[in-house]
Amino acid sequence: MQEEKILEHPDKYDAIVIGTGITGGWAAKELCENGLKTLVLERGRDVKHIVDYPTMNQDPWDFKYRGNKNPEDIEQKPKQNRSYVLNPASAHWFVNDFKHPYNEEKRFDWIRGYHVGGRSLMWARQSYRLSDIDFEANKKDGHGVDWPVRYKDIAPWYDKVEEFIGVSGENLGLPQLPDGKFGPPMELNCVEKELQKKISENYSDRQLTIGRCAHKTGDAVHEGRSNCQFRDRCVRGCPFGGYFSSNSSTLPAAEKTGNMHLRPNSIAYEIVYDEKIKKATGVKIVDAETKEKIFFKADIIFSCASAIASAGILMQSKSKRFPNGLGNDSGELGHNVMDHTSGAGASATVEGFEDVYYKGRRPSGFYIPRFRNINKETKNKGFLRGYGYQGSGRRSNWKRALNEMTFGENLKEDLLKPGEWTIRIGAFGECLPYHDNKITLNYEKLDEWGLPTINFNVEYKENELKMKEDMKNEAVEILKTAGFKNVKGYNKKSFPGIAIHEMGSARMGHDPKTSILNKYNQIHTVPNVYVTDGAFMASSACQNPSLTYMAFTARAANHAVKEFNKRHKK
Repeated sequence: MQEEKILEHPDKYDAIVIGTGITGGWAAKELCENGLKTLVLERGRDVKHIVDYPTMNQDPWDFKYRGNKNPEDIEQKPKQNRSYVLNPASAHWFVNDFKHPYNEEKRFDWIRGYHVGGRSLMWARQSYRLSDIDFEANKKDGHGVDWPVRYKDIAPWYDKVEEFIGVSGENLGLPQLPDGKFGPPMELNCVEKELQKKISENYSDRQLTIGRCAHKTGDAVHEGRSNCQFRDRCVRGCPFGGYFSSNSSTLPAAEKTGNMHLRPNSIAYEIVYDEKIKKATGVKIVDAETKEKIFFKADIIFSCASAIASAGILMQSKSKRFPNGLGNDSGELGHNVMDHTSGAGASATVEGFEDVYYKGRRPSGFYIPRFRNINKETKNKGFLRGYGYQGSGRRSNWKRALNEMTFGENLKEDLLKPGEWTIRIGAFGECLPYHDNKITLNYEKLDEWGLPTINFNVEYKENELKMKEDMKNEAVEILKTAGFKNVKGYNKKSFPGIAIHEMGSARMGHDPKTSILNKYNQIHTVPNVYVTDGAFMASSACQNPSLTYMAFTARAANHAVKEFNKRHKK
């Protein structure tokens, strides 16, 4: 077998961060602001805030297909096209599925963006805390392993993250959805307020609030960012910095320190372990453009490449000590993959508000927090855990002409008036951690850089399917109880990945025999390697997870700095 030719970079860094998305940006910020010389690796191209947002100000008529999907994008990105988010305004963020292939033993919709900022440019920005109900769930019902932390451990870091990124929302005082540090909430429209009122009148176990979203509102100062302009063009990249992204916030903060070296087009594929000192010594990369292999040295490594990619890197990081992947004494690496269930809910039309409209394009909907299996009174015998609803009310506009059968003068007059009000709610449900929901490496199907591709063997099981049926039924009941018309429930077949909340492939836990990471996101047996993207999650809860990823990353980075300073005291 031919020996691998690798160039060893002469410099040694204090820390290396793999990935520049939601968590990579936070790791870079915290490490650099605490004085550590940090190399930040991104496998994709560079993207500079504002400068590299090509569609940020374009209107439908500026696109070749007037906003409809481009056949060329669909041809090059058939798996990315499974997500509604891919369209002509956002297609440049999504990977080419043929250039970046993966394999599906069971269907998995792996939606990716390879560029500086990663999916922090593309995310839906919903920001909710997990509670002790979530952190205690595994221990109480026996699924997965017990989280090695509780809410009190993470609460200060939620505070820190929310205050920095800017989260708009309102506090509710609910045990299942802890309050936070919020900017002024966005406003519900008239039909959403009507649904809120009807829920309050008819239910004691549920309520409706405006979504908590990572958008700047109010008077708080966030350097380099303006308040949200209500354009709802977020997925394109926001020139105002109205919503949080690595590009607008954490990476500039890291760069400002002078301690960050950002290297795009750098595909990390192995964390090198030294058996003599029992620590990792650095990261091997393939230069995406030259295909040259380089070894970078560092004292600390943060893997923030995404839940699937981080697990893949650890699996490729083999040695005599770790023949099955770095830190994989438990055999759990690549297992317990989760993604929220979705595709179930209901819609309706709303009468009585024909003289009311709204202005702007609010970039967030409403939220109905989890109300199932919180306590004895809300226990459901059909399934474990719970779900939360997200939705919005809106009034149709001239686009309804596409479905109209009228012509001429009557059509013109009709289209000068707003259409009917509609409302829609859909749920994200918790997925249990199953050992046999896993990813593996395929060394027979390599990518163009000679690296193994990922095999997915992940599916929803009975608990998730029963929960989805309840999502639909309760959504129908809520809208009917509100007195809305033409209520229609739906429960579409959906597959893991499409919620774009994949997690759990290198879970944390108390015991190295059953988990990969400890309570500080360190590999149990390789403590200078931290994994802080979605891979660490021991359970999925039902809340959008990005805020939790960021809080754990900030906590882990500050822990790493303390440990580093202990070792380097003169």
